[in-house]
Amino acid sequence: MNTRPALSAERSAAILPAPFLKWFAERGWSPRPHQIDLLARAQNGASVLLIAPTGAGKTLAGFLPSLVDLSNRPKRKPGEPYRGVHTLYISPLKALAVDIERNLGKPVAEMGLPVTMETRTGDTPAHKRQRQKFVPPDILLTTPEQLALLIASKDAERFFSGLCYVVLDELHSLVTSKRGHLLSLGLARLRRLAPRLQSIGLSATVAEPDALRRWLVPQNPPGEMADSITVGGGAKPVITILDSAGHVPWSGHSARYAIPEIYEAIRRHRTTLLFVNTRSQAELLFQELWRVNEETLPIALHHGSLDVGQRRRVEKAMEANALRAVVATSTLDLGIDWGDVDLVVHVGAPKGASRLAQRIGRSNHRMDEPSRAILVPANRFEVLECRAALDANYLGAQDTPPLAEGALDVLAQHVLGMACAEPFHAEELLEEIRSAAPYATLDAAIFDRVIDFVATGGYALRSYERYARIRQMQDGRWRIAHPRVAQQYRLNVGTIVEAPMLKVRLTRHRGRGGNVRGGPVLGEIEEYFVETLAPGDTFLFAGKVVRFEGIRENECYVTSAGGNDPKVASYMGGKFPLSTYLATEVRSMLADPSRWHLLPEQVADWLRLQKDVSVLPHREDLLVETFPRGDRFYMVAYPFEGRLAHQTLGMLLTRRLERAGAHPLGFVATDYSLAIWSLEDMGRMFRSGALPLADLYAEDMLGDDLEAWLADSWMLKRTFRNCAVIAGLIERRHPGQEKTGRQVTVSADLIYDVLRTHQPDHILLQATRADAAAGLLDVKRLGEMLSRIRGRIMHKDLDRISPLAVPIMLEIGRESVNGEANDMLLAETADALIEEAMGTEQAG
Repeated sequence: MNTRPALSAERSAAILPAPFLKWFAERGWSPRPHQIDLLARAQNGASVLLIAPTGAGKTLAGFLPSLVDLSNRPKRKPGEPYRGVHTLYISPLKALAVDIERNLGKPVAEMGLPVTMETRTGDTPAHKRQRQKFVPPDILLTTPEQLALLIASKDAERFFSGLCYVVLDELHSLVTSKRGHLLSLGLARLRRLAPRLQSIGLSATVAEPDALRRWLVPQNPPGEMADSITVGGGAKPVITILDSAGHVPWSGHSARYAIPEIYEAIRRHRTTLLFVNTRSQAELLFQELWRVNEETLPIALHHGSLDVGQRRRVEKAMEANALRAVVATSTLDLGIDWGDVDLVVHVGAPKGASRLAQRIGRSNHRMDEPSRAILVPANRFEVLECRAALDANYLGAQDTPPLAEGALDVLAQHVLGMACAEPFHAEELLEEIRSAAPYATLDAAIFDRVIDFVATGGYALRSYERYARIRQMQDGRWRIAHPRVAQQYRLNVGTIVEAPMLKVRLTRHRGRGGNVRGGPVLGEIEEYFVETLAPGDTFLFAGKVVRFEGIRENECYVTSAGGNDPKVASYMGGKFPLSTYLATEVRSMLADPSRWHLLPEQVADWLRLQKDVSVLPHREDLLVETFPRGDRFYMVAYPFEGRLAHQTLGMLLTRRLERAGAHPLGFVATDYSLAIWSLEDMGRMFRSGALPLADLYAEDMLGDDLEAWLADSWMLKRTFRNCAVIAGLIERRHPGQEKTGRQVTVSADLIYDVLRTHQPDHILLQATRADAAAGLLDVKRLGEMLSRIRGRIMHKDLDRISPLAVPIMLEIGRESVNGEANDMLLAETADALIEEAMGTEQAG
C-alpha cells in the first residue's frame, strides 16, 4: 500500500465496502490498481495469478476477495452450526503463516471485520488442531502437509464444503518440488468438495507464468488457465558485491575473510538479515560474528534444525525490532515482512537469480523503497557467480526451475490418504487426480500399478500382509484395510525426508567373505557424499585416507588406505544447484574481457593471468586443460554446470579413462569445474589420438556407463529409501514411537534388494530412477551440456597448472576443518600454486 492514486476513485468506491474505503482514507492510502483488479476478477468467478514485486501489497490483494465476501456475510446466529472454512491460505513456511496472521490481523481488527483467523502448522498444539475441526476459523493459514491431513479426514467434506478461496503464497516456491505435487493433489480434492472454489496465486518471481496459470485451475480439459495480473515498476534494488580489502580466497565456502566487514555493515544498519545456503554455514557464520561482536549487538540464529520455541522467540524479537541481525537459511527467505530490515547480506553465492531476488526482497519490504543487499562471495569463482546474479536481478531475469511431472511416490501417498477419508472408485479418483496439472497426463495403466502397490506392495511383496493397506469392496470401491492404517498415515504424511548423517567407522576385513567388524568411529559425514562412492573408492576423512567398504544400516564402513592420494575428494559446498541461467552468464563473463572491470581487481587480475598462461573458453565451448604435477597427470574441465552434473560426469569419465588405459586415480567436482588425476599422461593421449577428446565426452556415456555406475553405487538404494518413506511403504513413525534412521534404512535396504531381484519394474523403483536422474545426477542437464559442446571442446596442453585450475586443485584431498589456521594454510597453498602457474617466484 502507498499514497499513489488508485486506477479510479469511482471504481474503488463501487467495489470496496465502506469500512474498507474508510480504513484506506484514514491512513492517507489508496488501494492499488492491481488490488482492485484482482478483487473484480475474483468477484466475477475467476481464479487469478498475481505477479508483483516485493512490497506491492500482494498479501492484501490476495485476501481482499475473502475479506470483502466475509464482511458482507450475515453473522452466525446463536444455535446455528459453525460454518466451515471460508478461505484457505497455504504457505511454504511455518514462519510465513505466522507472519501473515500477524500482519493481516491488524487491518481486520482496525476495520472491525467479523472475521476469525488462525494458523495450523506442525507446530500447532494437538488440542488446538482438534478444536479447529469442530469450530473452524473463517480463514485458516496452513501448509501443504496440514492440508493433506485435513482432506484425509472423514469429516473433510463438512469442513471444506463452504470453501470459497484458496490463497497460495510464494507460489513459485510451492510448485517445483514434491511438496508441490502433494499440494496439487490436495487442491484437486478441494475442488471436488467445493466445486466453486477459486484459486489465487501470489508470486514475485516467475519464469514461466503460463505454467503457474495452468497449475491454479483444474486441467479438465487440459490447457485451462487462470487469469493473470502482472505488476511492473517498483524501486530497483541496490545490490553491491563486497570488494574486500582482504584477500578473496581461491577456494572454500566459509567467507571468514569478510567477517570484519560484515560486522561493520551490521553496525551501520538498523536490522540486517544474513542469508546462507546451509545450516552448517549458518552455525559457522553466527559463531564468527559473535567472536568479533565487541559491542555485544543482539545477533540471533534461525534455521530449520532449531527448536520451534527458539525460532518463535527470534521471530518475536524481530517483530519487536529488538535484534540487529539474524543469520538464517531459507527458513526466512519467503515473504516475511519486517519493516525495520534495511539490509540483506548474502554470504556465499546465491545459486539462482530468482532465489537472490526473493532474499533481497526482505530488505525495505516496501514497493517504493529500494531493497539493499550486499553479496559476499566465499571464493573467486563465486565472485563471478555473484556478479552474474546481480546483473540478472537488474535485468529482471528469472530462473525458477520448470514444473516437473508428478512424482509416483507422492501419488501413492495421496491414494492412501483418500482411502483414509472415504472409500473410493478408482476411475473417479483417476479423473480427479488428472485435474491436477502435474498429473494431467497420468497414464491409466500406471495409475492402476500405483493402486496395486498401495493395496499389496507390488507383486514381490503381496504375500506380506503388512503391505496390504487398502482392500477392494464388493461394490468395487477401495477402503483402508484396517483403522491403524489411517493412524499411521497421519503420523507419516508429507514429502520432506531428512537425509541423516552417517557415522564413519574405521574397521578391517575379516576372513575371505569380506565381512567387516567394528572399530572406532571417526566422525560423521554427509550422506549425499557417501551416495556417490563405490566400494574401493578412497577419500580423505579425519586426516586419514580411507577406503570405502560399504554401508551397513546408518554407518559408513571404511578401512585404512594408506598413502596420501584419495580417489574422490569431498566437496562441502552448498546444497542448492547452480542454475542454468547463472552458469551461462558466468561462462559469458569469462569470455568477455570488457566486463572484467565490474569485478574486484584481484579477481580480474586472476582472469588476465589465465588468458596469458592458457586460454578462456567462449560461452558455448568446453575448456579442457591437461598438465603434469609431481608424479601425477591432471585433466581439468570447466563446464560450469553445477556440482551434481559435474560429480556424475566425473564418475563416468573415470570409467572411460580406466578402459582407455589412463589409470585414473580420482576426481573432484565443484559447481564450476572438474579435475581428474591419473598415472598416465592424458594430454599425450589426446594429442596422439589414442583417446580422442570427442570420444571421451561423447553423449553415449549416459547409457551403459551410467547404468553400470549406478549398479555399483549406493545412490539408488538411498534414493529408494526416500521414495519408500514418502509412498508409505516404510513408516518413519508408529503410534507411540518413532523409528530410528537406522531402522528405516535397514527396512528400505532389504526391500530394495528384494524388488531389484524379483520385480525390477516395480513402481517405486521407477520413481527412484526418476528421482536420481533429476535430483542426484542431473542427467538432463549433463546431457544438454554434452550436446552443446559437441565439436566445441578446446584442449590446452600445458606444462604446469593454470591460474583457473588453482581453486579446484585446492579441493583435491582437502579436509574440511574450521579455524583460522586452516584458512592460512589454504592461502599459503594457493599462493604456491599461483607461483607454479606463472613460473615466477611471487604469487599474482
